[in-house]
Amino acid sequence: MGPRQGPDTVTPHTRPPADDDAEHLLVRTVECLEGSVEIELVCEPAFDYGREAAGWTLVDDAGHSADAAGAGQTLRLSTDMSIGIEGSSARARHVLEKGEQAFCALSWADGLACPTDIADAAARIEATVRFWRNWLARARIPDHPLRHPLERSALTVKGLTYMPTGATVAALTTSLPETPGGERNWDYRYTWMRDSTFTLQALHYLLLDWEADEFMQFVADVEPTEDGSLQIMYGIDGRRDLTESTRDELSGYEGAHPVRIGNGAFDQRQNDVFGAVLDAILLHTRRSRRLPRRLWPLVRSQAEGAIAAWREPDQGIWEARGKPQHYVSSKLMGWVALDRAAKLAEIRGEEVLQQTWAATAEEIKADILAHGVSDRGVLRQHYDTDALDASTLLAPLFGFLPGSDERIKNTVDAIASELSENGFVLRYVTGETDDGLSGKEGTFLICSFWLVSALTIVGEMQRATDLMERLLRIASPLGLYAEEFEVDRARHLGNFPQAFSHLALIEAAARIILADRLEEWTG
Repeated sequence: MGPRQGPDTVTPHTRPPADDDAEHLLVRTVECLEGSVEIELVCEPAFDYGREAAGWTLVDDAGHSADAAGAGQTLRLSTDMSIGIEGSSARARHVLEKGEQAFCALSWADGLACPTDIADAAARIEATVRFWRNWLARARIPDHPLRHPLERSALTVKGLTYMPTGATVAALTTSLPETPGGERNWDYRYTWMRDSTFTLQALHYLLLDWEADEFMQFVADVEPTEDGSLQIMYGIDGRRDLTESTRDELSGYEGAHPVRIGNGAFDQRQNDVFGAVLDAILLHTRRSRRLPRRLWPLVRSQAEGAIAAWREPDQGIWEARGKPQHYVSSKLMGWVALDRAAKLAEIRGEEVLQQTWAATAEEIKADILAHGVSDRGVLRQHYDTDALDASTLLAPLFGFLPGSDERIKNTVDAIASELSENGFVLRYVTGETDDGLSGKEGTFLICSFWLVSALTIVGEMQRATDLMERLLRIASPLGLYAEEFEVDRARHLGNFPQAFSHLALIEAAARIILADRLEEWTG
């Protein structure tokens, strides 16, 4: 990162450019502190997922710069060490004595610009550090024992945000397995519409209003489907076609296969999307104290889409590849859609629409309470089963029923005791759910953080705090979370780092901090 020098020709911006921008450089420096140290530089780009080896060319007489070309791309390696070409690798070796420094940089910038020397390289790293520290200083991070994990999660969400469009990517990786050696391997390098409400909640809580607005504008920019609804996911540049393919020549992590490029769920029917988008718009409207004119057509189209779809079965929030069902969480998000649309219509002064949408919201709520609650007073996974599903924790989080309602308390208790492994929450029991896949999966970290939030809502603060502490203990050394946690081997599973996990952490931490503050003020 560095001060913006003009238009970004590598990744053109659709959002207003900021004061600082990516320089499209990877820079490394090394310094010998004592004695001497042998330094080896190895650079071996794998173009097109390893299908094409890099072709290297030295570009200066001194041998300090070399270009790697493949699959229509060119990268430039620059260093103050002498480069040698060995097949598809560029290599350099040097012995540093005490006090000596060296650098290397890999550039895909305009003109393949690189640092000129060690001082230039060090200055670029210092500018990057300064950018991130200044950015974090603008966020609201309460003085509380949860401050550090909040900071790490804020940095992670920002790092997962594509500045040119404002989109937040779900994760940076593809096909890191949810079941080691199995087939539950997905490409998460896209932006999911269902993440929108959790993204807006987190960004506005942290007072990161610029980032929140840019994400909201990205949502407003994306192209709807033929019926006016939004896809469940898009490319970070707004692309709609995310056709899935496999790289069968790659074995994947610990032999997991297939390795997938694209995501075949992009055109699934998932009725929860309407609620996520409309809740995000209401959050943003209340925060910014205005409803932008360009968002009103989106409000109407999503409300109309929810009205048309809420009675229909779908694939559910977890994108099950089995038979469509009447998932309770999808019905719940249909209620959210019409409830939030009614509130937005009231803000805009559209009285007829407000009454119509509010009446539909009440109709959906009545349907859920009639068909989505088991005989023991617990919210079901879908209408034709009594199986549990952690997505029903969204009911208290979105205010479907108050925390004092017995059905909410029963659901929270049932998930905590029956859908958990050593306190960590599963999204569902795979043997009870037709998700079209084989194999067991790990506990879902977002569901565990949802349980923390739900426990605060039902007044179980000690249980909420205990679970939060357990979750914080399993963070990576850098405070990062994947999608899942394998209890038996105490390791993370799935794509990494996972935005959903960190967004849920921010919400859970915010609820605990608020409860602690209220106790201080009233105590």
